[in-house]
Amino acid sequence: MDLEHGPGLKLIHDLAMGLVHQTKADGAPDFTLRQLSILLTVYLEQPPHTVRGLARKLGVTKPVITRALDAMGKQEIIARRRDEADRRNVVIQRTVKGALYVESLGDLIVEKASNISSRG
Repeated sequence: MDLEHGPGLKLIHDLAMGLVHQTKADGAPDFTLRQLSILLTVYLEQPPHTVRGLARKLGVTKPVITRALDAMGKQEIIARRRDEADRRNVVIQRTVKGALYVESLGDLIVEKASNISSRG
């Protein structure tokens, strides 16, 4: 199919398929698009990150962020702690496992993008 936006859509498709295969092959986390958005915000933007701040940035409620963080916390991709300066805030922290996951995600994107550009 020749669409004007074909390469971009092809990249997203190839990335999604790669993530599905990776999850199946080695038990990598299977995150939703919302969870990936939160994860990439935490790892690519300067900290500190809070539940309140992430909710505002993504335009969703705090419970939505909390549910997403629960799933990522179970995978040890992020950690949470109370802000000692303001106990109402929950600070989101990066983990080594999360950093490795984000790095592998970046590698997968580069690989899939390279495959598309070498074909086109």
